[in-house]
Amino acid sequence: MTVQDLAPVRRALISVSDKTGLIDLARALDAMKIEILSTGGSAAAIRDAGIPVRDVSDLTEFPEMMDGRVKTLHPKVHGGLLALRDNGMHVASMAEHGIVPIDLLVVNLYPFEAALARGAGYDEMIENIDIGGPAMIRASAKNHAFVTTVVDVQDYDALLAELKSHGDEAQTSYGFRQKMAQIAYARTGAYDAAVSTWMADAIGEEAPRRRVIAGELKQTLRYGENSHQKAAFYVDGSNRAGVAVAEQLQGKELSYNNFNDTDAAFELVSEFLPDDGPACAIIKHANPCGVAKGATMKEAYQNAFDCDRTSAFGGIVALNGALDGDTAEAISEIFTEVVIAPAIHQDARDIFAKKKNLRLILAPGLANTAEAGLAYKQVSGGMLVQDRDNGALTVDDLKVVTKVAPTDAQMEDLLFAWKVAKHVKSNAIVYVKDKATVGVGAGQMSRVDSALIAAKKSERMAEALGLPQPLTIGSAVASDAFFPFADGLLEAAAAGATCVIQPGGSMRDEEVIKAADDAGLAMVFTGMRHFRH
Repeated sequence: MTVQDLAPVRRALISVSDKTGLIDLARALDAMKIEILSTGGSAAAIRDAGIPVRDVSDLTEFPEMMDGRVKTLHPKVHGGLLALRDNGMHVASMAEHGIVPIDLLVVNLYPFEAALARGAGYDEMIENIDIGGPAMIRASAKNHAFVTTVVDVQDYDALLAELKSHGDEAQTSYGFRQKMAQIAYARTGAYDAAVSTWMADAIGEEAPRRRVIAGELKQTLRYGENSHQKAAFYVDGSNRAGVAVAEQLQGKELSYNNFNDTDAAFELVSEFLPDDGPACAIIKHANPCGVAKGATMKEAYQNAFDCDRTSAFGGIVALNGALDGDTAEAISEIFTEVVIAPAIHQDARDIFAKKKNLRLILAPGLANTAEAGLAYKQVSGGMLVQDRDNGALTVDDLKVVTKVAPTDAQMEDLLFAWKVAKHVKSNAIVYVKDKATVGVGAGQMSRVDSALIAAKKSERMAEALGLPQPLTIGSAVASDAFFPFADGLLEAAAAGATCVIQPGGSMRDEEVIKAADDAGLAMVFTGMRHFRH
């Protein structure tokens, strides 16, 4: 095969599920004297627009059948796409069997992903698995030395510009055909990934032999975690409420770290339903430095901010309800990278408009933290896949293990602390008082160190706020995993905690329970842990 740069386009086959832009494309191709072949609804739409079109069934001399399942699976279609134009045997075969070359394929596939998104049943999902489309795409893309393949509506304008850019004859360059072929194979790959993933779930295959992950580029990023790393943001089509589907109203483009931290903040604040009152989470480097509820959104923000004002500088603020002007004014008092909320009042927009670099993001509702899903983590040579941590607890799930039981107010703080601890890197220790974090210890190799760091932060904030004592005095404390020894619990007691929530399950549970009893603490076991690495 000899690759030539320019390949003429004299005949196109169009078969599209998404009719967006179809008529304009067909009209432009017809104006360039390109013969149009088409199928079913695509042919009908083109013909109704008064544009000449030839049915594929006329080409194949075989009718569409089986409710359209069989229409393009024919040698006259695939021969026209696959034939090497400079190969004498191929050319002879085409002449012998009446096969004409097809120089341009425009195909988009049955809307399998859309059917999945709306929760279609098993039989409907099966009917939305495209067969002829992927087969033609793969054939055409393989033969990109001669054939141009277009699978995305967004590439129609680029196709037309390419066809017009090489003189009077409609032609495409080899580089353009290569690019379109790569896009085409990525599309069929993503399509097959969606089908295989759906089917694994549908038949209850928890660990399929092969798991395929696909994403669509949403935007390229200036760099990754560090300036020497290239990066991009891809979306998986799940439409989970959050940064992937949110609208950025103002500010600089989100960075790699902004995406990561904003996702962490929004997932955390989504733990707190709006019906239970305003809540705010402030995140720094994927860890919460302040989480609180309040009578107003401004109070929730202020309470969260007062947990660790130093770390909040340059952080991410996530709200579980509407961002109003008063809250925006309070947030504006320090440098903040991102603010995300499910609703944003105009007065808040006007206030933030004065801070051009602040990224203001409108989310389409809160994330469903109870929703099932998968979480992925890359390791050298592979990836780890697990269920999303959607574990949640109510008071009825807790087991009191000490002589003293928590009061109703303490139980509220314990459950609040537990929700926050779920989003803190292990080993996590979280102190909460009056539904606001007052100390967070994150990511330490020792649970004792996490308890000490959180308490020390509280001491420093008490000094900064002019308080007579740290807010950890009289607080509830959550540990994301069990206390392996009594030392961590005793550090929390020394910091002033009066009640504890932890999973339990240590070989030394009895020792830890006795230490809690001796210290006069109330303690509950969850039977569930929230490691977060």
